[in-house]
Amino acid sequence: MDCCKEASSSSWIYPTVILCANGFFATMRPSEAFLTPYLTGPDKNLTIEEVTNKIFPVWTYSYLVLLFPVFLITDYVRYKPVIILQGISFLTTWLLLLFARGVVPMQLMEFCYGLVTATEVAYYAYIYSVVSTEHYQRVTGYCRSITLVAATVAAVLGQLLVSLAHVSYFYLNAITLASLALAFACSLFLPMPQKSMFFHRKEAADNGPAPHRARATLGPQEPRGHREDTEPPSEDTTPRHEQPPGWSQSRPRALRVLVQLSKDLRECYSSRKLLYWSLWWALATAGFNQVVNYIQVLWDFRAPSHSAAVYNGAVEAIATFLGSATSMAVGYIKLNWDFSGELVLGIFSAMDAGSLFLMHFTTNIWACYAGYLVFKACYMFLITIATFQIAVNLSMERYALMFGFNNFVALVIQTILTVVVVDSIGLGLDISTQFLIYGSYFTVIAGIFLIRSIYTITSTKRRTTSVAGASTDH
Repeated sequence: MDCCKEASSSSWIYPTVILCANGFFATMRPSEAFLTPYLTGPDKNLTIEEVTNKIFPVWTYSYLVLLFPVFLITDYVRYKPVIILQGISFLTTWLLLLFARGVVPMQLMEFCYGLVTATEVAYYAYIYSVVSTEHYQRVTGYCRSITLVAATVAAVLGQLLVSLAHVSYFYLNAITLASLALAFACSLFLPMPQKSMFFHRKEAADNGPAPHRARATLGPQEPRGHREDTEPPSEDTTPRHEQPPGWSQSRPRALRVLVQLSKDLRECYSSRKLLYWSLWWALATAGFNQVVNYIQVLWDFRAPSHSAAVYNGAVEAIATFLGSATSMAVGYIKLNWDFSGELVLGIFSAMDAGSLFLMHFTTNIWACYAGYLVFKACYMFLITIATFQIAVNLSMERYALMFGFNNFVALVIQTILTVVVVDSIGLGLDISTQFLIYGSYFTVIAGIFLIRSIYTITSTKRRTTSVAGASTDH
């Protein structure tokens, strides 16, 4: 019996199936597209101002505070305990959402959800510590696809239950809670990894020889993960005469890891190409998260849920499908991204800005829905390109590090936007004016990269002309 259990746990199929089941049930949340109507409806009886200016900002602040320590703790405890913690946080979030009332309990609910999002790194990093390198591409596809399928199924199911079966938002949240309970149960059956990306790399390296460099080339949507047979940290592979005697013994392991992480970051951002792609990533992701966080409030403002039909679930399902389609389309586009990348970033960021201006100026809910679809499709298209451009020339460890740091910078920017624009301690603007600000924000992003693209194209043409002239002279 024990032999069979050990064989199933060591196989790549067993942990992949369990993790995908966990990901499916954790993402299958049919009530999420109807959060704002639920909070402002008779179940919670909160005002739009309380939801927008007092409750939703707590998620941003808690996510920022928790992201970095959770990132390090996740690696130190080797993923599984954090996946279980995420399940507990999910259940706590939805229990509060179902049975608590008032502003303060809803703020606590948002804090718990901040912990949920901070622990998402464990889901994507876990699988790379328990499967061999030849299965990375396959399991990446499975783990990504299952969450997209679950998000689409959840949005469609939620819309059908609300529109056709007239199920109340309370029971929709109860269905979500049941799904999250199944996700938590699945997490308990995950095998415990024996290694991790940063704190437990030496043990992994001792199991076999490592290649000179392992490249993060699994595709444009590749998550933060771990190469099973990657090169040990540089402090372990540097020749002995380059390290002070007793360096590794004299410093705590955690300090050595942090020092190495800071060195890796400096080297990554010393590349101008990676710096510009990372700059767009951080700026655009901050704006995207802000829009997604408050889009339901805008929809409820344009067509109040107590007096109009709500199609949030259908719109989210279409948006997820369009985002997936545009992401897949990137793989079939043949462009010199070094030459044209900044121009593409500028053009599609301008389209994002235009869609946000449309959502601000229109009073028609269908135009507002259409603007959101364009906005999300453009962002997903660009973030896929940015992910691939950053990942293609980096080891898995450095890619994960840049991924996490870029998202951290994005969260800092988003927090600034929240404090200044949304929170009642700042300007506390109404939701329509907020989207005017977000449109202006993406206009600035578009301007930065359009100007950069003009400079890049002009410089390239000038160099080409100089080379051609020199060749003619010879």
